[in-house]
Amino acid sequence: MAAHLAPILLAPISAGLAPVLAPLVIWLVFRHRSPLVDDQAKESLNFQITLTIAYVVGLITLVLLVGAVIMLAAWVLSIVFGILGAIAASRGDLYRYPLSIRFVR
Repeated sequence: MAAHLAPILLAPISAGLAPVLAPLVIWLVFRHRSPLVDDQAKESLNFQITLTIAYVVGLITLVLLVGAVIMLAAWVLSIVFGILGAIAASRGDLYRYPLSIRFVR
């Protein structure tokens, strides 16, 4: 559950690095505790990497004013999907982020 909520809580107080680092650290430290923790931390990490790519694309296209829409959409999706993931993880269910690229398997 922490791997889903930590990026939401840490994003405003960091320079964009903590949302990726939080699930990475949780996955590296706690992945051997249970298959659920391993799976959900990887899922959160993959989504945070995908969001980072979306933010970079948004910054690059900010000149065209499309970037603001991309960055706003990424921010809203990070909050909504993060909360949905935390709820599913608290029930012990597997959660798959929509629109997420699977970098870590």
